[in-house]
Amino acid sequence: MSAMTLQVTGLRKSFGGVHALRGVDLTIASGEVHALLGHNGAGKSTLIKALGGAFTPDGGTIEVAGRSYSGLSPRQSIDAGIAIIFQHLSLVESLSVVDNIFLGQEHRRLGLVDRGSQRAEARALLERLGATCGVDDRVGSLPMGQKQLVEIAKALSRDPVVLILDEPTAALSSHEIGALERTVRTLQQQGLAICYVTHLLGEVERLADRMTVLRDGVVHVSTSLEGKTRRDIIEAIAEPATDLPERGPVHAADPPQLQVTGLSGPGIGPIDLEVRPGEIVGLFGLIGSGRTRTLEMLFGRRPRHGSVRVGGREVARATPRAALRAGLALVPGDRAGQGLFSSLSALDNALLPAQGVLSRFGLRSGRAEREAFASLAASLAIHPSTPAAPARSFSGGNQQKLLLGRWINGILPTTVLLLDEPTQGVDVRARHEIYRVVRTIAGERRTAVLFASTDPEEIVALADRALVVHEGRIVGELSGDRLDEDALLHAVHQSESDLQEHLP
Repeated sequence: MSAMTLQVTGLRKSFGGVHALRGVDLTIASGEVHALLGHNGAGKSTLIKALGGAFTPDGGTIEVAGRSYSGLSPRQSIDAGIAIIFQHLSLVESLSVVDNIFLGQEHRRLGLVDRGSQRAEARALLERLGATCGVDDRVGSLPMGQKQLVEIAKALSRDPVVLILDEPTAALSSHEIGALERTVRTLQQQGLAICYVTHLLGEVERLADRMTVLRDGVVHVSTSLEGKTRRDIIEAIAEPATDLPERGPVHAADPPQLQVTGLSGPGIGPIDLEVRPGEIVGLFGLIGSGRTRTLEMLFGRRPRHGSVRVGGREVARATPRAALRAGLALVPGDRAGQGLFSSLSALDNALLPAQGVLSRFGLRSGRAEREAFASLAASLAIHPSTPAAPARSFSGGNQQKLLLGRWINGILPTTVLLLDEPTQGVDVRARHEIYRVVRTIAGERRTAVLFASTDPEEIVALADRALVVHEGRIVGELSGDRLDEDALLHAVHQSESDLQEHLP
């Protein structure tokens, strides 16, 4: 067996009264891909940040390449040989590839930056990773997959012995995912110890040698993946879950709650669609198909032409304010960049639009807000249910619940809910909880739900009807027994094939 490059023993970390890590052990060998799994809030992010020097452990040891530490600063982590690629990259988009790779660690000769040496090493690193970008390309002009390879090249320039990849494929296309997986296999063959954090079980099956599953800050399972099935992995990750609520009835005779006619804009349309009270409709398509832009046009974040009616009334102005007044709300796919106020409290994030309704005599009512948040946290299973905790301290799945709660708290009259990639980057348990909430508000409150997803499994699990989107248009509709993953993938890839046949 290969020597253990990383060995974590009994690591503990608490935040106030919340025990994030409770004696965690983790070992990763040279040349091993080790999947770190667990639901949101299980302790994965805290463990990674302790390894990267962002958090100082309360107890335990971290051993890297034979050297033991009780805690690490960010500089000590780098010097020890740990490199972390976070989901949100740390690149400067206005700089070139080579300048990003050596930013803060420039090669110098006679007191001057040795650009020739940097360019030669950058080319070698990019070639090692199979990147197609050039050393002089501006990072801001690169597709996401190439940006990620630049980030990895930057990490490799420091000669790490441990590489930690945190949700590395969350924003990548299927082609870019394949390229990244080939890169991971290459680095594995070159002897790097790789910790791979993901919620996508297919990646675990394809790449990982071993897995460690965290649950509530402790190691629940740590085992080889040899001979393990997907069901074995799911059972290790998921806590016992209740069944989803039954699909609510959708009456064809009911007038549509959302009626869209001739919707068009740059690269979109014309689109016609309807969503009835209590109906959940999925927009399914590949990355770049126009699903997100369609939702943003409906919400007024992008200019549009055509008619949008909510409850039979025209939403005349294409602005978010007009949409919200009409009862139409959007939970964006980019929760960090477009939805969450990370420095504000969980309570403020969840109740911000409702504070005026809850106020008394023009002043905020702390009691009313705390009661509303407690009810919301219980119904959405938000963890921790601490109203004053900053939103940035919550896991991805719980941040998503805060955004969802903003519009389904029962205080504001949301009758049409738009969701863009509602479970992107969340684990099995949080995904199930979000599905449960969406089903409940559709069934009990008769909210019309229109959501966009690139995941066919999610469309089948949640939608009453699916609309297939390609090149900004709806090219197919599936429902009932015809709505399954194979049919969705066939429809979207058939549209791609038809387009290719008509190209000159």
